[in-house]
Amino acid sequence: MNEDFHVTGTLMWYYKICRREAWLMAHQILPDEDDANVDYGRFLHEHVYRREKKEVTVGHLKLDIVKASNQQVVIGEVKKSSAASESSRTQLLFYLYELKQMGISAIGELRYPEERGKETVVLTDDEEQRIEDLKRNIYELAQLPNPPKVEKVKWCKNCAYRESCWA
Repeated sequence: MNEDFHVTGTLMWYYKICRREAWLMAHQILPDEDDANVDYGRFLHEHVYRREKKEVTVGHLKLDIVKASNQQVVIGEVKKSSAASESSRTQLLFYLYELKQMGISAIGELRYPEERGKETVVLTDDEEQRIEDLKRNIYELAQLPNPPKVEKVKWCKNCAYRESCWA
């Protein structure tokens, strides 16, 4: 594994969905770029919330939306639905944790444009510890020479990596 390896928000999200998927991403094995879900995700990022600053890079973080509200930095994460809300929440908590390590205090906002939904996310001490544990787990996973065994999970049918597991 490359010494420049960083746990990313996307890896956090994948890890909560499927450890094998996270391993593939950590080893720079890309998903099917022509997958309809991948295409739709790109479409969402390009066409929703046009008036806000999008795709902001801070160090190794790629943030969907960054804005100031009532003298508070707000980091927004856009998802097509709340179906994987726990994974999305973990990804956003990771961003808040990493920003805090850089001395930036922020709150998070999960956004589901199709559902017209929004959820505020705040990093607590307990969540900080959970993110540290998950980062450690992802580092360990990424060090494995081979991906974890294939496990059928509820997300498999819509996964852009399904060819890597079920072909």
